[in-house]
Amino acid sequence: MKPYLCIAPDVKLGQDVKLSKFINLYGCEIGDETKIGAFVEIQKNAVVGKRCKISSHTFICEGVNIGDNVFIGHGVMFINDSYPRATVAGGNLQTEADWKVERTVISNGVSIGSGATILSDLTIGENAIVGAGSVVTKDVPPNSIVAGNPARFLRYIEQTAEVPK
Repeated sequence: MKPYLCIAPDVKLGQDVKLSKFINLYGCEIGDETKIGAFVEIQKNAVVGKRCKISSHTFICEGVNIGDNVFIGHGVMFINDSYPRATVAGGNLQTEADWKVERTVISNGVSIGSGATILSDLTIGENAIVGAGSVVTKDVPPNSIVAGNPARFLRYIEQTAEVPK
């Protein structure tokens, strides 16, 4: 084990996974040949597929499922709660029993630009591109490009080369 890594015993790492320093992984699954940059946290019940690149300073929370061959730029943030609150009605701090994880699906071949925020309960379709700094608030169609805050459809990608499966 490399120094400056925090990898819980319940993490499932695939073959030939490349890990930078200052990573926090717990209760998650990482596919074969995936590369994870520095200062990345991946929480329990998150899945990252095969041959992905997760760039530095990215946060992947519980409930996020990332397919194969996905690029995640620097500082991308995922959200798993549409209405987050610190406390319950009586004023006590919330516990895991007080809220439900909302799922997010990132399909195969997606590219997400640096600084994007991906809200919960949505799907980004296969081979889609999310522009840097975008805030994705709804589903993204396959083979499309979206950008902005909120992210808006710009155009479909011209398929000039076969995307690996």
